[in-house]
Formats: sequence, structure tokens, C-alpha cells
Amino acid sequence: MNRDLTSYRKSYDKKALEESELPESPFLLFSNWFKEVEEAGGVEEANAMTLTTFGLDGFPKARIVLLKHFDNNGFVFYTNYQSEKGKAIVNNNKVCISFFWPNLERQVIIKGQVDKISEERSNDYFQSRPRGSQLGAWASNQSNIVDSREILEAKLKSLEKEYQNKEIPKPDFWGGFCIKPIEFEFWQGRPNRLHDRIRYIAEKNTWKIERLSP
Repeated sequence: MNRDLTSYRKSYDKKALEESELPESPFLLFSNWFKEVEEAGGVEEANAMTLTTFGLDGFPKARIVLLKHFDNNGFVFYTNYQSEKGKAIVNNNKVCISFFWPNLERQVIIKGQVDKISEERSNDYFQSRPRGSQLGAWASNQSNIVDSREILEAKLKSLEKEYQNKEIPKPDFWGGFCIKPIEFEFWQGRPNRLHDRIRYIAEKNTWKIERLSP
């Protein structure tokens, strides 16, 4: 296998990120960008984010998860607490998340620390999920080796019969994490590779704003 990708070229010229337009809060800028990305269209899941953790083997690992809520307290996603990423977070709660929105030539990189959200809040979200997703949380021993797809399908069918016409309870091993940011970097593509990079760093009760070289 030998692929030369040097001919892949793109000029970035849709938007700019100027200091005069920056709000004091990175949460507000993130919210504004998220809304603009949604309204512009062309991104099927604007809430898809790359979550990077340090594994129990000492290596970083990145994967796509879905953001389900954000506010000034942080960014919430849900998972199996006994999964590989769940165990990694318990072992080291320092993580990084990033969003890539090619429709507006933007990315956001966020560093933060993670805590579990309340059981009540996790349960409320679990009960709002489609029944198939609820049963899937029970059927999958996430990140563990399974001998075949058929075993998963059989487990799901068994659960469908068990909970037919019944409310499906949230598993104790499943719930939400909230990432509380300590740093944001907003990246806006610009011509000639002179991209705009603005960093917010948490300092006591305020945010320090810096421009980074592209």
C-alpha cells in the first residue's frame, strides 16, 4: 500500500475570528459557533466530538462520542462506566475533547476534568432514549470481547421479551460524565494557512484570552 496525498489541497476563506468579536466567556463563543454550524447545514451530527483519554496501558486513545448537553458547568456525554473509556476516566479524569465542523472550516479543542453526573439526571436521560437504545445498554458488555454478533442479537431478543410492556430500568453501570473545561482553543480556517487560533485559559473567576500562531 502506497498512497500519496500531497495533492489534497483546500483554501480556507469562509470566516474570521477577530479579538474585537470575542465574548468574555468561551462557553458563549462555543454556543454561538454551535448554532451557526447547525444553521449552515452540511454536518449531520454537529454534536459529534472526539474524546481523548489516557488508557490503563498508558497510551492516549481517541474516539467519537456524542455531546448531549452543554452549559456553563460543562459538557455532558453518556456511556457505560465499565467500558474502556469509563475505566480510563476513573483512573485519570483529565481529558480532551474536540469538534471539527468542516462546513464552516472550524474546530474547537477543549481540555478539562471529568466527574460523574447525578444518578437522577442520568436516569432522566436514560428514560428519554428509544427503547432499542435502552435495551442495547443492557445487552452490551461494552469494550469486552464477544465471540460473535449472534450472541449480541440473542441477548437483545431475550431482553425484548423480558421487558415487553415494562419500563426498562437504567443499569447501575451506565450514566453520564460532565467535562469541566480549564482551556478552550477556537480554530478558524483562514487563507494561506494563517489560521485564527484563539485560546481561553481559566484563571480563578475569569478567562485569559490569547492568540496563538497558526
